[in-house]
Amino acid sequence: MRVLEPWVTDPLVEFVRESSARVALVMTSSGQVIAQHGFTRSLDVMAAAALGAGILATTSELARLMEHGGDFGAVVHQGDREGVWLGGFDTPRGRWIALAVFGRESSIGLVRLFFDRFAAQVSAAAPPPVAVREVLAEGFERELDQSLRALFGGT
Repeated sequence: MRVLEPWVTDPLVEFVRESSARVALVMTSSGQVIAQHGFTRSLDVMAAAALGAGILATTSELARLMEHGGDFGAVVHQGDREGVWLGGFDTPRGRWIALAVFGRESSIGLVRLFFDRFAAQVSAAAPPPVAVREVLAEGFERELDQSLRALFGGT
């Protein structure tokens, strides 16, 4: 298990144990990884984080367009051998997302129960956000243009 924020460790360990999650990922709504369990390659973690954040952003926008009154809460798939839970939750540090892959030994109902408990524990344990003033580097735009030209072949 790898954790960026130490106060997430205990709730994540408990969630993985209770839900029998084979893989778990906690990220911000923009896809920044906070913690992970069960992944063996960093590329897989990055891909899952980007896709998970994109999927929840898309379903939230669909809910808005359909005038659903919020978001759909979670995206769930129960396959023959494994299920996937992808759900968002609010913390004092903003909206976060958890992804869990679980096997036949668990069920969507149990994962939801343990996910709700996990979300509440993380929210309760989160220290207040640190105010950060974002400042762009002086040559940011020029460096970005140079990088894009180098990547995509421009003048």
